Amino acid sequence: MSLGRLLIAAGLALLAAGLLFPFAGRLPFRLGRLPGDIYYHGRNTTVYIPLATCILLSILFSVVLWILRR
Repeated sequence: MSLGRLLIAAGLALLAAGLLFPFAGRLPFRLGRLPGDIYYHGRNTTVYIPLATCILLSILFSVVLWILRR
């Protein structure tokens, strides 16, 4: 993939994220609050591991890159 195509794809991804961001509260799910995200709140400690969110975003980015490579 040439540098020009990569920059165009990154720009389109940023544009899509920017357009989606104001409507994120209306989605039926919230990234970072998915089932499978690990959240532990102790007396003096809070641990948050967004496992399901990372897997979902990885799959999404993999599909987008696979489509762009075709």
